[in-house]
Parts: sequence; C-alpha cells; structure tokens
Amino acid sequence: MFRLKMELVAAVAAWAVTSACENVPIANHWIRGLCPRSNDLHDLGVKLSPTAKVYYPGSDEFDAASTRWSVLAAPKVNIVVVPGTENDVVETVKFANKKELPFLAYNGAHGAITTLGKMDHGIEIFLDQLNTIDIAADGNTVTIGGGVKSKAVIDQLWAAGKQAVSGTCECVGFLGPALGGGHGWLQGHHGLVADQFVSMNIVLADGSLKTLDKTSDLWWAMNGAGHNFGIVTSVTTKLYDIVHQDWAIETLTFSGDKVEAVYQAANDHLLKNGTQPEGLINWSYWLNNPDADPENPIILFYIIQEGVKVVDSAYTKPFHDIGPLSTEPKGGSYTDLAGWTGIALSSPPCQKAGLVNPRFPNYLEEYNIPAQKKAYDIFAQGVRGTSPFNNSIFMFEGYSMQGVKAIDSKSSAFAFRGENILSAPLITYAPAGSDLDKKAAQLGNKLRQVLQKASGRPEVRAYVNYAYGDETPQQWYGSEQWRQDRLKALKQKYDPTGKFSFFAPIA
Repeated sequence: MFRLKMELVAAVAAWAVTSACENVPIANHWIRGLCPRSNDLHDLGVKLSPTAKVYYPGSDEFDAASTRWSVLAAPKVNIVVVPGTENDVVETVKFANKKELPFLAYNGAHGAITTLGKMDHGIEIFLDQLNTIDIAADGNTVTIGGGVKSKAVIDQLWAAGKQAVSGTCECVGFLGPALGGGHGWLQGHHGLVADQFVSMNIVLADGSLKTLDKTSDLWWAMNGAGHNFGIVTSVTTKLYDIVHQDWAIETLTFSGDKVEAVYQAANDHLLKNGTQPEGLINWSYWLNNPDADPENPIILFYIIQEGVKVVDSAYTKPFHDIGPLSTEPKGGSYTDLAGWTGIALSSPPCQKAGLVNPRFPNYLEEYNIPAQKKAYDIFAQGVRGTSPFNNSIFMFEGYSMQGVKAIDSKSSAFAFRGENILSAPLITYAPAGSDLDKKAAQLGNKLRQVLQKASGRPEVRAYVNYAYGDETPQQWYGSEQWRQDRLKALKQKYDPTGKFSFFAPIA
C-alpha cells in the first residue's frame, strides 16, 4: 500500500501536466508541448470547471501558491489545484480520497503551527479564486468566498457604508482566523468573527458540499475548531452600518526600563479589571529599534479609540507621565488601523520572506507586572544585538471584550471568552537547522511560561490561530471534559479518518 501511494504521488506531477494542458489553464512556464499521458490520474482534470487552474513544481505559480509565511515544519505538496468554483473543491477532495492522497486548503498561508508538517505529500487546494463579496439586498448580511483576504472585506464593505467583524491583519484570509474564533477590532461591540456567521457552505471529509446553519450539530464546532471539520467555501455573515467614521491612535515608544510603569498604567487606566470600554484597544510590541535604543528592545505601545479624531487624554496622559521616548498621534478611519499597527499588506509581517515565524500564545486576564518585567528581561537577553532572533517581536493584543463575553461560553467551541489580553512572542529568524529551531522553541516557551505561571492559571490557554504546535487539544480548545468529549464525537461523526487533522488536531 505504501509503495502504491508513493507511486501515485510521483504520478501526480505527470497527471498535472496532462490534465492541465487539456482542461485548465496552467503556468506558461511549463507549456513546452509536454503533455504526458496518465490515464490513472486524468479523472479530476475533466471534472474541474473551465476557470480552475493547476500548478505543479517548477512553475512560478506553484511556488507563489505553496509558499508559507513561516517555513518551520511547513506542509509539503506535490500539486496545487486552484478551484474556480465551490464544486471544484468537491471534485478535488473526492479525487484525493479516491487516490488516498492527503489534501490541505490554503488561503493566506499564515498559520505557522508545526502540526502542518505532518503533511509530507499531497494536494494543496488554493482557495484564491473563491474571492467574491456579495452584500445582501437588505444590507444585513454579506456572503464572502473562502479565498477572500481580510483587506478586501474591510475595504469593499467600508466603501458601501458597511462593516463586518474581521481579522486585523490585512494579508490573512477572512475565514482562516474565523475558524479558530477570530479576533478583530470590532469584537467589543459584536463578538468574535465566527460569532457573526449566519450560514456557510462547507466541503466535508467525504467530499460532500453542505450548507450549515445554527440548526446543525457541527455549527458549534466550526466556531473555534473549524479547521478540523472541512473546507469552508463561502460564509454568510452579519453586516453592520458604520457608526463611527473617525478612528484615532496614539503610538508611544518607551525604553525597556519603563516596562513595569507602562503595564501598570495599562491595568489601571485601560483594562480596569476587564472593563476596558468598547471601541478602546491597547496593543503593544516589544522589538529592537536601534534608532530609538541601540542596546535593548523598546516598547511600542498603541492606544486606539473609535469615534474620535484624537485619542482622549484621559487614556494617554498616564502614559505621557511615565516619560516616553516619543509620542505620535494620528487620526483617520477604520481602514487605517492595519497600517498604523504595522500589519498592512506592505508591512513586514505580511511578507513571505523565507523566515521561520513560530508564535507561543497565551491568554491573560491582566498584565502581571513582575512577570512583565521578568519576561522583558528574558526577551531582551534573547534577541538583542547580534542574536539570530533579533527580528523577533513580543505581541500583546488587548481588545475590547464586551461583545465576546456577552456570548455564552458554552455556545461555541471557542473556549476562552473570559480573557482580556492575547500575548504571543513571535520568534523570527532565518532557517539554520534543528539546533536553532530548538533554541527558538526554548525561548518562546520560556517567555510564555513566565506569563502563564504568574497568571495563576493551571495551564496555557492558547489562541489556536497563533499556536506553536506543542500545545495539547485542551490548551487549544478548553480543558473542560465536556468540550473535549463533544469535539471528539463530532470528529468521529464527520471526519473519522482524520482528513482534516493537520491544523491543531482534536485528537
């Protein structure tokens, strides 16, 4: 059986040339009159729509479609199918099942979890062409294709006078983060990205295309653990009128010796024991900036507020009193937020530069000041100067949480609605082998453990979309036994052979 599978994998490339030449557009790089016959693998090509595409190794298109943001434990694929329709996803999954080949859906390819490395051959299903955004006639919902990126959602809806809860980073897919719950700028008002879903079209493990809504038993799992159950080809989600045209940010830069004062001020004047106002967000990064401090990482602290042209001084003055190295106020609109916070399409975090980018997430209720100091000192020692990790960032995302907490925690597979801060060291470096990989994991986990231990929580609570890969299902999806039992039962019902078990598997 193993030999047969390997023969099929080797044959996939030959089939790709045949079926692509005969049925679907392919990269011109490979059109050299070479269309070798492969009757065994010809079936899929004749079933794909005229707008589908097939890319294979050696073409620029294959490289672009299969390259991931983080190259650590990246999945390996032998061929890329780019569906032109939802039914193309159906046919590709059915074909893969028939040939006993693994498959994996791609969109923004920013998930960096090491469990993806378990895919060592197979078919990539690149959803890029499923990119439609259709606003309903009543203006209350919008249907978004499975390949749509967050920036397209934000920009097109804003132009129509509408908004939907979406992720913050412009280059990630709209749906990828949502399947793990999905944090966003507007969650203080409405809840997580997945909380907005009305219905979805999903291709299940057997290749069937189903429409789900809240009446389905699988609906619960798709909000928080959706990567485990299918390929969402489109989703209909709630839409809102724009309430505030104006948004403002103040960016404050601090030297590292101010770490205790900065996060005490954040606790006292922003978080306020979990009552941070709707429309008020605190974010911060620790990173090297030799122009600001040639010796140690600086603290880049953002205070974001909606409905104003300048952030209210009641929020900024306590930080001014600490003595920042610089302050920079800006005013604009919702569409400026990604640029202001360094996660726009043109920003470094959106580039696929052949780097390793593992994250080590943990949810927190508040900033533990001694732990922040200890973590900063460890981070500074690990990334300063000529360290191979000197491009790393420690991220703290403090969204408004009212809308998230207002939804019953038992209503979805997303388990961490009571937390106020998402912390995550991002250890960035160029590939240099297993020794450096181990050192990066040791640093990232040490930083995470410092904050987790100080939180008083018995275990890490990891945002699955940022997960490193060494966490447990309990740490991704909640430690309550009933949660784990329900997820496992649904997995057994809808994906008993584990077709969708490359991203943070349930079991």
